[in-house]
Amino acid sequence: MSYDAIIVGGGHNGLTCAFYLARAGYKVRLLERRGIVGGAAITEEFYPGFRNSVASYSVSLLNPKVIADMDLSRHGLKVVIRPLSYFAPTNDGRYLIMDKDPARSRAEVARFSPKDAQKLEAFHAHLDGNVELLRSLILKTPINPAAGARDLFSGLGLANQVRKMGVQGQADLLDLFGKSAGDILDHWFDTDVLKGLLGFDATIGNYASPYTPGSAYVLLHHVFGEVNGVKGAWGHAIGGMGSITQAMLAACLEAGVEVSTDSPVSEIAVTNGKATGVVLEDGGDLSARVVVSNLNPKLLFEKLVAPEHLSEPFRDRMRGWRCASGTFRMNVALSELPNFTCKPSGGVAEQHGASIVIAPSLRYLDDAYTDARRSGWAKHPAIEMHIPSVLDDSLAPPGRHVASLFCQQFAPTLPQTMPGGSSWDDHREAAADLIIDTVTQYAPNFKGAVLCRMILSPLDLERKLALTGGDIFHGSLSLDQLYAARPALGHGDYRAPIRGLYMCGAGTHPGGGVTGAPGHNAAREIIKDLRAPSAKHLRGKAA
Repeated sequence: MSYDAIIVGGGHNGLTCAFYLARAGYKVRLLERRGIVGGAAITEEFYPGFRNSVASYSVSLLNPKVIADMDLSRHGLKVVIRPLSYFAPTNDGRYLIMDKDPARSRAEVARFSPKDAQKLEAFHAHLDGNVELLRSLILKTPINPAAGARDLFSGLGLANQVRKMGVQGQADLLDLFGKSAGDILDHWFDTDVLKGLLGFDATIGNYASPYTPGSAYVLLHHVFGEVNGVKGAWGHAIGGMGSITQAMLAACLEAGVEVSTDSPVSEIAVTNGKATGVVLEDGGDLSARVVVSNLNPKLLFEKLVAPEHLSEPFRDRMRGWRCASGTFRMNVALSELPNFTCKPSGGVAEQHGASIVIAPSLRYLDDAYTDARRSGWAKHPAIEMHIPSVLDDSLAPPGRHVASLFCQQFAPTLPQTMPGGSSWDDHREAAADLIIDTVTQYAPNFKGAVLCRMILSPLDLERKLALTGGDIFHGSLSLDQLYAARPALGHGDYRAPIRGLYMCGAGTHPGGGVTGAPGHNAAREIIKDLRAPSAKHLRGKAA
């Protein structure tokens, strides 16, 4: 059977792309290797009566246009804003709260440093101009340096946007793309826990020190979102992150997308330099006018595309494509809520609805990365913990709770000299014990409250969710892997170096996170090509 488009990979961007193509009137087939669509944005029961988001765990970056176009609320999606933004315990028994209310945040920081509290507003203003520039680019196709007039005019438009920022704004932009988050935060503030809390955003999904040049951009990448119209807010999807992709699935089915689970693809079929369909692992084959990959570019071009269809420079680019989040994910079932020594509670308290961040200083974050580089994982990991069951009673039995733990830094590949073996299978339980013990240092009842834990080491993330190297972003968000260079210069416009082959995943602009933007943007470019009067518009690019 032949289709207009075959989508390989049923993650949220694949679903988004499939929806837009089907809505435009094309015959679309989506293929997912697992028994459920959603990729890293799924909800699973991991202990009787306890359900939670498996990998992705919070909502902010999901683009409002995608939400509206797919009518996700009508298909069952409900997102609530976290009542408190951040709760960060310190090593000396204190804590810092950062709230949506700027006045409260200032008061909280003033308990540590009145001088730093006075700088908060100016710091956020420093970020805001650059965040707005990023927001304006999210749903735009990156400029192709080798293309024609359309990209020339787009480049001029972008240059004009930057010009309007003024000299100081341009200097700030240069700093945020070229400097480290640590250098910038040290320039602004003195308070360790404030810098650690802000710097943690620069290390989320980023296997790097907060003092790594370019890490300031990763900080920005995590603050350009919004929830229910509130910019910069973070929220929880009722039912877990799987409720997002299940709503997307409903929108796709309504639009006419044919969805096939348990359908792993073994090869992209290429004939006379054009992608003509796919070969399934069971030996079946399907043909299509275009094939669209929602996979990590490294996985696509090194596993599914035969090497003779790619030039040596492009293959070299993919060999060098860096995939390293340094991420270790856990979900735990709890008999009771953690009771923090620095802010005791007899039950549900405001801190339980916040992002609970254990990153008491930039030094702590830097040491975590250094430890991981030397010995496989951080001796003192940086941890973000959410307890979504305080906002969503569908996730756990009455009086019980679930917690998501997103932990940094854990090497994607362990040193060959590791005692006891060099595979994460040999050390996953020990690393999980360390994470539990770390939280217990701040909440003494935590370890005893753990009924069950779902462990996802970097290797588990790769095997379960096809996240190469455990990379939640499908490729590091470094300057050489951003915008028009994501995944390669000349191919940042979602068109692969093979006619009829496209990319719609997080390995394209604007990168990782549950945004839907790569799927949206890729669909727009594919529709342009499918509607073009001549087949030459499907010739792709020279690799």
